[in-house]
Amino acid sequence: MKKLLALVLMPLLFACSDGTAQAKEAEPVALTEHDRCHICGMVIVNYPGPKGQLTLKDSDTIPKFCSSRDMFNFALQKENQRQISDLFVHDAGTTDWQNPSDSAFIDAKTAYYVYGTTRKAVMGPAVAPFSTLEAAEQFAREYGGRVLRFEDITLELLAGDK
Repeated sequence: MKKLLALVLMPLLFACSDGTAQAKEAEPVALTEHDRCHICGMVIVNYPGPKGQLTLKDSDTIPKFCSSRDMFNFALQKENQRQISDLFVHDAGTTDWQNPSDSAFIDAKTAYYVYGTTRKAVMGPAVAPFSTLEAAEQFAREYGGRVLRFEDITLELLAGDK
């Protein structure tokens, strides 16, 4: 009787679940003197400006980038988009530009960005990320550029076509 009851109740247990395992929450990892940019191969910590990193859905590999701009150049490629689960960038409003702190990583999708600034990063014009709109606007007033959201950053913009 117990086996019959278990068989009858089993489908109800699965009906209450969406069938997916709980995904672990991704966290940014510390950058070391051995980390090289996933795009250009440069030693990441040797250069100024905000950095980026991301996590991949089906891999333990964490691609890291010497600039938030390089991270976007990788993440916006169509063939890479579906593989990415999380993106992190340094909050330029809370960390030193010359030597960004690992404690300043924020979710790239919720950040505000200043593009077209006079402040330079390692690989061309900076894509300076901020956790608040106020910090991004203040940075833009001081160093120029325009404030954008994550979805406003495109490969065309980074290539100078927009």
